[in-house]
Amino acid sequence: MKSAMKNEMSNADGIVARFSGSLEGFDLSVDFTLPGKGVTALFGRSGCGKTSVLRCLAGLSPMEQGFLSVKDHVWQDDKSCMPTHKRPVGFVFQEASLFAHLSVKENLIFGQKRSVGNGQVIELDEIASLLGLEHLLSRSVHNLSGGERQRIAIGRALLSGPELLLMDEPLAGLDKFSKDEIIPYLDRLFKSLDIPVIFVSHDTEEVERLADNMILMDQGKILAMGPLSEVLSDPTLYIAEGPKPTSVIDVEVTAFSEADRITEVNVDGGVLQIPGQLGDVGSKHRISIAANDVSLAREKPSETTILNVIPTHILNIHLLDGGRANLLLLIGHQDKKEGARFLARITQRSLRKFDFSVGQDIYAQIKSVSMVGDPQTI
Repeated sequence: MKSAMKNEMSNADGIVARFSGSLEGFDLSVDFTLPGKGVTALFGRSGCGKTSVLRCLAGLSPMEQGFLSVKDHVWQDDKSCMPTHKRPVGFVFQEASLFAHLSVKENLIFGQKRSVGNGQVIELDEIASLLGLEHLLSRSVHNLSGGERQRIAIGRALLSGPELLLMDEPLAGLDKFSKDEIIPYLDRLFKSLDIPVIFVSHDTEEVERLADNMILMDQGKILAMGPLSEVLSDPTLYIAEGPKPTSVIDVEVTAFSEADRITEVNVDGGVLQIPGQLGDVGSKHRISIAANDVSLAREKPSETTILNVIPTHILNIHLLDGGRANLLLLIGHQDKKEGARFLARITQRSLRKFDFSVGQDIYAQIKSVSMVGDPQTI
């Protein structure tokens, strides 16, 4: 298993979890440590064990061989296991399951009444504002959109004062319109939370937009875990072997040219230029780079219409089926292991022709960049 996170027996600010054994005929063996705040995506193919991990964390499917501590409070060890109803957990399922006889506000208040934890205290008015529910409070839950119903379910879970928020594919049952409607609210909400969030997803777009970290699972085991950008850009993992691998990079706006209408953003190791006004100077954003939109050259091209021709350092080369190859690139001509990195997808024929090798300094031409959350490619 590859890991960019510490995996220790205790973590006063975060989550330490170990579960192993058979669960309804399914073999599960996971061991991870997560930070005390931020969003972690449990990601993997259907049936890999993502929901099983969530149920173990909530106490819905306790395992005999298990350990769980949250903010240094032990919820399960070899001597005891805290029952589900005593765990300060907010759980959001695929189906909102609202109370039909209660108004939107009354559904939210129900969450406050069942508070069992000492988690972040958020007032109802604040939750309603963060989730865009103010105009719905007096309404019945009938005839609401799928996105509205899920926002209410999430608000209800948070008003219970949880120390941990679990979400089991909360957007899976929504159509694209409803999903596009709810994601900006979730993005804003998660940035304001001071508790850890773990959500299950098999949708890379959701993960790219919402997650800070990723745990990649397969057949009941963890293949890799760490910061989202590092897991997505690992050329050896199966998510990078698909037809459209994508890397994400966090950037900060440093300048905007009114004459050229080009935004300059700073990344660790270099600078990128993006057409259009991305945001105010100092604002932070997340961009994605499709590996298929990157071409490589041994020398810097002298004439090209491509805005971003940047120096890079080859960290890894992974051969794929079908005569293709993934290259992991570090921004900047430098032999170091820290910094912004992204994938490039080329043919093995080109790999041989240009004799690319690990440790080599080359140039990458990034044909297009997308701001995560914005359907427009820039």
